[in-house]
Amino acid sequence: MKRKPVIETSALSIGYISGRKKIHIVHESLNLHLFAGELTGLLGLNGAGKSTLIRTLCGFQPKINGNIRLMNKDLSDYSHSQLARITGVVLTEKTNAGGISVYELVSLGRHPYTGFLGQLKGIDHQIIKESMEAVGIAPKADCYVSELSDGERQKAMIAKVLAQQCPVILLDEPTAFLDVTARIETMTLLRRLAVEQQKAILLSTHDLDLAIRTVDCLWLQATERLMVCGTPEDLILNGDFETFFNKDGIVFDQSSGKLNAVIPVNPIGVEGEPVTVHWVSNALIRNGYCPSPADKNFTNIYCVNRNHLQIIQKDGKETVVDSVESLLLEIKNFKFLNH
Repeated sequence: MKRKPVIETSALSIGYISGRKKIHIVHESLNLHLFAGELTGLLGLNGAGKSTLIRTLCGFQPKINGNIRLMNKDLSDYSHSQLARITGVVLTEKTNAGGISVYELVSLGRHPYTGFLGQLKGIDHQIIKESMEAVGIAPKADCYVSELSDGERQKAMIAKVLAQQCPVILLDEPTAFLDVTARIETMTLLRRLAVEQQKAILLSTHDLDLAIRTVDCLWLQATERLMVCGTPEDLILNGDFETFFNKDGIVFDQSSGKLNAVIPVNPIGVEGEPVTVHWVSNALIRNGYCPSPADKNFTNIYCVNRNHLQIIQKDGKETVVDSVESLLLEIKNFKFLNH
């Protein structure tokens, strides 16, 4: 079934103009599609132009060349007030709104609808309350923004965008200042909002692991390379992550979906209970081994459970240990490297 994108770009060039009107192109030949009901993640190293792209897509920064169509209409054809009803934006900077309440902050999202005087009506108050409830910040409505944790403040900013009732939401690194649980909570919230409210949500992030697990589509952005877009699993299986993120001393591990330091070629077999195998393998990688399927030519570790780890060396000698720590100490005493 052919879908209609909410945002579509063709041959788009992004960048900025410095002194003496010198044009600096950050990225070009961008042909992108953003769809309703999907959470899309923008991944790239520092300097790849992620923030520039988001600011260009929402009209905060002029394009250098090419076309941007929003809701099947050229972006330049919209007035500022029209754009405020279609696109909601949360940028990287921490909000400096400590002197107002959460309710007052979220109510700013109704500004495109309240006219010159900014007077809230009954329907506005209802939408504000529903927006706060949708992100779970309603119990903090009367608190000052300065009293919130970083995670709660981010929820309040997302609620403000929801109060705009816009079909498109663009967020520049919304998890940048959050702890690990708040990052997971925020990403899960954004995905739920995209699906339940059929919004097209684009966010930039450095959180590779979380993006792979959460988003519907990934845009991989790197300097001097064409952008690659697709479902995270397809990009991994096609080898696109290796192309974009491998560099000297760092490799993308296709089996785990993580970036790791280059592993010395020192295989050791690991099999058994899946969760234990995963964490035993993690410890082995950190200590310079390459976990592999069990093989008669290797020293092998059989993970019966977390308290029963059986080591069988190539010469047939068996050792049983009851923890990963003991396993590592035992292995360091061996003279068995598999070659």
